[in-house]
Amino acid sequence: MYIKIYFGNKPLFLCDAVDETIEPFLHHDDAVFIDELDTHTVKTMIHEMQQEKVHAGVFFHPDLEELKKAFYKKFTLVLAGGGLVENEKKEVLLIHRRGKWDLPKGKLDKGETLEKCALREVEEETGLTGVQLLAPLLITYHTYHEGTKFILKESHWYTMQVKGQQTLVPQLEEQIHAIEWVPKKKLGPYMQDCFPSVTDVLQTCLDK
Repeated sequence: MYIKIYFGNKPLFLCDAVDETIEPFLHHDDAVFIDELDTHTVKTMIHEMQQEKVHAGVFFHPDLEELKKAFYKKFTLVLAGGGLVENEKKEVLLIHRRGKWDLPKGKLDKGETLEKCALREVEEETGLTGVQLLAPLLITYHTYHEGTKFILKESHWYTMQVKGQQTLVPQLEEQIHAIEWVPKKKLGPYMQDCFPSVTDVLQTCLDK
């Protein structure tokens, strides 16, 4: 198993085994591989992932949960929920935010479940009503800086559906300026202008 964490566009794999997804990265000169777990090696990997010359990282340890805990200690963890929404035509809802195509999502409020967070954010950011949450889809991870804090955002994604005629209302205060229903077979060009974690979510549509 592995957890994939994005540093910008660069993937870091925390893993307890090297599978066919991870194997190709081990042969790249611009990838970093570490297989000893201690405070120093965790700091080293985080430092290396921020270097321009490095494009991927693989951190191996037989106990993935122990590796995850050691890694999380170096970040401020932010939980978020979001939705991959389909309509009755099997089109996927995309939003355009801060110059990128994206999916509706947002931070978890205190006392809120991830499922309720995901539904609330979808409805607030798009104006959709009567959204039905179907099932958990996947979890994505990415890092960013917020002042002096180094954030690790853990986003929980769910499949959702809506029925009937819907009026789309972009949430301007969240810098959302466009919303589109996109047929699955036309997702390719949009995915080229998404953050990589969002691309991973959209890829699940194409893999079906």
